Amino acid sequence: MNPSYLAFALLGAIWGTNFLFMRWASVTLSPAQIVLLRVLFGFVPILLVALGTRALRWRHLRYAHHFLVMALLATVLYYFAFAKGAALLLSSVAGMLSGSIPLFSFLCTLVLLRDERPTPRMVMGIAVGFVGVLLIARPWAGAAAGVSLPGVLYMIGGSLSVGCSFAYARRFLTQLDISPLALSTWQIGFALVIVSLFTDLHGITRIATDTRAFIGLTVGLGLVGTGVAYMLYYFIVRRLGAIAAASVTYIPPVVALLLGVVLAGEPVRSADLIAMTCILAGVYLLQTGRQVSQARALRST
Repeated sequence: MNPSYLAFALLGAIWGTNFLFMRWASVTLSPAQIVLLRVLFGFVPILLVALGTRALRWRHLRYAHHFLVMALLATVLYYFAFAKGAALLLSSVAGMLSGSIPLFSFLCTLVLLRDERPTPRMVMGIAVGFVGVLLIARPWAGAAAGVSLPGVLYMIGGSLSVGCSFAYARRFLTQLDISPLALSTWQIGFALVIVSLFTDLHGITRIATDTRAFIGLTVGLGLVGTGVAYMLYYFIVRRLGAIAAASVTYIPPVVALLLGVVLAGEPVRSADLIAMTCILAGVYLLQTGRQVSQARALRST
């Protein structure tokens, strides 16, 4: 079996488990504490690999301001918002909402970079995807909807933050002579410093009293869900390309839904399944629309 496709499936499964682990950890820890431990245990394997391959250079620190922005957008704010959302929502619902990340990424790129003209298919993808988000949030139903609107807003905020990070990286980092591994190491290292400075550590040791939550956070979210996941993602980008790597976002919502139902006994409504289908269909229309647009641009040159 092609190792690239194995890594693709593994990464999707890893990302899909994150929401259940965040839900378990939220019982004893604050969102900031969850982010701190996740980043800490995720940073260790990336740093070891970066040191072992000699990917880091002191000259990279001339771009420290870019690393700081990426640490905030793609790690600190992103992880914090998702931790808050996962604490307020069923893990399956949080996972389904995470499928909207490509939609926000495209919108941020469109607004901030303005170097891509949307095609009708892409506009339809955005519209269909956000219909799915609305079907999950159901703001018109109020408290009777049984879904925490603040939780949905936190998930949207996290998706928006990481979407902005993609646009920022494309604008300022893609042309730098720095390997993806080095960029990830600097980004997560800066994020670790930030969350260490602003996190209240009172009661953080309570996580050790819940074995399931402790293993889920340190191993599931940190070591595997952050450290290994970053390395798998860049391996996929190198072997299959960025467009193929972006398609991995189809897997986590499905995995999160299955784990929520099977392991956490969470209920699933037909409306949620329709909403997830809309989100994934929207992402599909958006990505295929971009591929068609890029192919036409190449033919015209």
